[in-house]
Formats: sequence, C-alpha cells, structure tokens
Amino acid sequence: MSYEFWIGARYAGLARSRRRSRSSDRFVSFIAASSMAGIALGVAALIIVLSVMNGFQVQVRDRMLSVLPHIELFAPGVAHEEVLGNWRQLADRAAEDAAVRGAAPFVAAQGMIARGQALQGVQLRGIDPEFEDQVSELSSQFLLGSMDQLKPGEFNIVLGMQLAQALRVRPGDTVMVLAPQGSISPAGFTPRMRQFTVAGVFSSGHYEYDAALAFLHVEDAARVFRETGNSGVRLKIADMQEAPQVAQRLEGFLPKGLVAQDWTQNNRTWFAAVQTEKRMMFIILTLIVAVAAFNLLSSLVMAVKDKRSDIAILRSIGATPREIARIFLVQGSLIGVVGTLLGVSLGMLVAFNIDVIVPFIENLFGVQFLPQQIYFISELPSEPQARDITVVAVTSLVLSLLATLYPSWRASGLQPAQVLRHD
Repeated sequence: MSYEFWIGARYAGLARSRRRSRSSDRFVSFIAASSMAGIALGVAALIIVLSVMNGFQVQVRDRMLSVLPHIELFAPGVAHEEVLGNWRQLADRAAEDAAVRGAAPFVAAQGMIARGQALQGVQLRGIDPEFEDQVSELSSQFLLGSMDQLKPGEFNIVLGMQLAQALRVRPGDTVMVLAPQGSISPAGFTPRMRQFTVAGVFSSGHYEYDAALAFLHVEDAARVFRETGNSGVRLKIADMQEAPQVAQRLEGFLPKGLVAQDWTQNNRTWFAAVQTEKRMMFIILTLIVAVAAFNLLSSLVMAVKDKRSDIAILRSIGATPREIARIFLVQGSLIGVVGTLLGVSLGMLVAFNIDVIVPFIENLFGVQFLPQQIYFISELPSEPQARDITVVAVTSLVLSLLATLYPSWRASGLQPAQVLRHD
C-alpha cells in the first residue's frame, strides 16, 4: 500500500494511527463522516424515490391493461352492425402479424347510468364474453356475478366496484342507461334510455376504471348506441411495450379507413406526466447529493488547512506536489466511494422491502400514504431498476471526485518554507 493511500485513508477516518489522535484530527474525521453520511442519505433517497415512481408507473399500467386492450382497430363513422358483421375477417387479417396473440369485438361509447337520484357518467364497453379472455383479464376480476351472464338480448350490465357503490346497487338491481343521442319533440330533447339489470361487479384495482367503467354485451351495446361511439376489434400482443410499432404495422396493410390505436395513445398524457415528474424528482434529489459533495469540498479545505504542518514536513523529506495532491484525492474519493456504497445498500434495502416497511409505519401512526381516490392504487409499489441505480451511483461518484479537485490543488501548491516559518 502506497503511503499516499494510507495517509488519505487516515485523514478520511478509515484507517487508525498508532499515536493518540489530537482533537483537531477527531474534528476532521467527524467532518469527513458527516460528508459520507450526507452522500449516503442523498443516494439512498434517490434510489428509493425512483424505485417507487417506477413501481407506481408499472402498477398503474398493468392494472389499466387488465381491462383495456393493447391495440384497438376501429372505423370511425361506420355503422356498428357492419363492423361487427366483419370483425372475424378483420381479426384474421390482423393475426397475420406474428405479435398478435388474441382478438375480440367491442363497442365503446360514453353514456350515463341512473339509479334513483344518483346519476353517473361512465365509459360503456360492449364485449363478447366468448372471446374477451383472449384480450383482457376481466373474468378473473369479478367480485360478484360472472361474465357469462352477459348474454345478447337480456340487457345485463357489469359495473366497477366503486361505480356500484356510488349507485348503491347489487346484482339483480336495475339501472337506467342513457345514450347521448335521442329524439327531439315539442317537449324538447329526449335521450335514448334503456333499462339494464346488474349482472356482476368487478374490481381491477385501478380506482379511475372501477369508478367509471361498465361492460355489457356487444350486441346490446350496438342496439343502444347505434349512432355514437366506435366499434371494431380489440387486440392483445405478445409484448405490450411494442404496441406502437405493431399498431403502425397494422395500419400499413389493413383496409383504408381503419384506425389502429394503441394503449400508449389512449393514456399518453398520464404517462408523459409521470415521466416528467420522474425527471424533475431526479434533478431535485440530485441536489441533495450535490450539497453533500459541497460539504465534502468544505471538509477537505478544512483538512488541508489543519494539515499544513504535515504537508510541509512531507514536502521537506522529498514528497512531490503530485504526491501531496494524491493524498487528498484519496481522502475525498474514499469518502465518496464509501458514502455511495452505503447509500446504494440502504436504498436497495428499503426499495426491496418497502411493501413491509410502509404498512408497518401506517399501522404504527394510523395514517394512509396513498388514498386510492387520488393515486389510483392503495399500496406503495417499488420497482428498483439497475439502470436507475447505476446512474445514481455514477452521479454521486462524479460529484464526489469533482469536489476533491480544488482542495487537492491547494494542498499541492503549499510552500514548506512559508508554512514552517509561521508554525
């Protein structure tokens, strides 16, 4: 081990000296330890926050796609009967792409559901229970009833859990479905209405959809919404991340007039907002590491001032300015490396066990960190990613290294004659 490394490690408080430490040595070691702790806390905070944001995005995305398709093919303005009559041919044509794994017909429209004095705006989806399992996980999300009770001509409907609670209905109760189109009479505009029987209640785990989504049979939906909404084919593909590329390929060889809309387009604003928030949180929390690096710079400047006599003696016995600079480079680098490693370890420990830590804190203090009505999900998720951890660690190491340059340069420029004259 070179003497520069040994002295730098001793100044950083990571190596012991045989002689009794002076109070100034202990103070410098305390400053170095506080710098190390600051870097560790900043790195841990960055890893934990980025992991939680990744987990939040993945959880919400997966819950969205448990009831929504990867890709929708539809022809705007074309009658539902015409589209539904040819949906198998369209599905077979789409299946020529190797990425397509399943297909099912749909009718989608906006409407309202009334029950007594309660009135709720909803997204109404017409589906075919025979094929729905090929494109969604709806059948596994039923709390009451089943998807098989959606039969053509019986005008049954399945509601989300939050929607059913808002309307105060259970299976067997009736609700009134109002379509946007209607007729104009001397009495004014009369919307088209149809009575439906609640056949089941589902829960996707996504508050927004559980509170504003309802399913009915595709043929019943086509009758009620003859002039509004879209109809077509819902597709499931092998890799949801490739949905934009697959949709673009499908538009290239499918009949003209058809629109291929993937899940990223339907939720573009939400995912863009999450990505922007993640970048801003990274920048804000990086400032914590930057403050810790500035603290490291201050501690090294103080160490250089305190060790002026030691530097002068080393220069007098033959140490070069470059070797003196390496001593303080080693000191600052060791503080940065150890602090970063501690921060990465702490951050990963919390990120991988957040599903245990957060419920414990909530039960201990009687609080709820994620109200489901606001954040869509009620449990704090975590998804540590190697790329984020690597970026955080490298950023911390670079800032720590930059913080050592100026103090090392100052130490290498000290003249031993001037220092010893004043000591």
